[in-house]
Amino acid sequence: MSKFGEIFQSTEIENLYKYLDMVEIKNANFCIEQIANSGQCFRINKLESTNVWQVKALGKVLTIHRVDRNTSVFHCSPEEFQNIWMDYFDLQMNYGAIKNLILATGDAFLCKAVEYGSGLRILRQDLWEVIVSFMISQRNNIPRIKSTIEKLCAPYECTFPSPHILAQYDEKDFQNLGLGYRARYLVDMVRNVEAGIFDIGHLKTLDPKKAVAYLKNFSGIGEKVANCIALYGLHNLMAFPVDTWIGRIIQHQYNGKFSTKNFSKYAGIVQQYMFFYQRSLRKQRNASLQDVPTVLPG
Repeated sequence: MSKFGEIFQSTEIENLYKYLDMVEIKNANFCIEQIANSGQCFRINKLESTNVWQVKALGKVLTIHRVDRNTSVFHCSPEEFQNIWMDYFDLQMNYGAIKNLILATGDAFLCKAVEYGSGLRILRQDLWEVIVSFMISQRNNIPRIKSTIEKLCAPYECTFPSPHILAQYDEKDFQNLGLGYRARYLVDMVRNVEAGIFDIGHLKTLDPKKAVAYLKNFSGIGEKVANCIALYGLHNLMAFPVDTWIGRIIQHQYNGKFSTKNFSKYAGIVQQYMFFYQRSLRKQRNASLQDVPTVLPG
């Protein structure tokens, strides 16, 4: 068995300080800023001119203050942290051990990706929210996805609208929120869930391959979206979504061939490091181009 087949379930928090209304943790493998910008979630936002991030998830609102590279303060009770956020941020999983195994492969690109995205983690999100979010995500960009989801959730404060609530919307309602052609797919999905044709409970019981196959039976869900739902909604760490970014990496860094067999049960974590690093390279190139003065023909 590959070393990547091992399960790392030991808590890696170096220090955890509990107060009446906040919890401070020291963890070199947790960065709320990187997680918020990783493309796996769309309701974590930075409060302007601060090092504070607001998380809306699971019917709760949480603020996290990033004190320094390794220290974060969760503004919630110790009980809420233990019962909700410890699991949500996958803080029981030892990402440091997984990172060390990736680094040990000597793969130059992956080593740079891991070092750059050292604070990334795969969240344990609400499955329904992930299904809707990634149906919206197809042929879309992150700012627009976040804007659409913000509009969709606005009437319900921190709660993501349930299938029963969304059943009150028609295709035009969704289009007005910015879904475009995806509106008809969401209408169909909501109807299927309400009718019991799409069974969320059943989906949770399926093994990884069967879960992806099941999802692809429904309009608006292809291979990439199905794997995103498997990874971010079912926490199936074997899922490896291939979008435009990952496709470019495979083409340019690996001559069109990249096997996930070497990473066994943690391919999804590897994918997240690759995706986050590749997007950062594009941002850096765009920033450098903006610094170059425009030369007019003369």
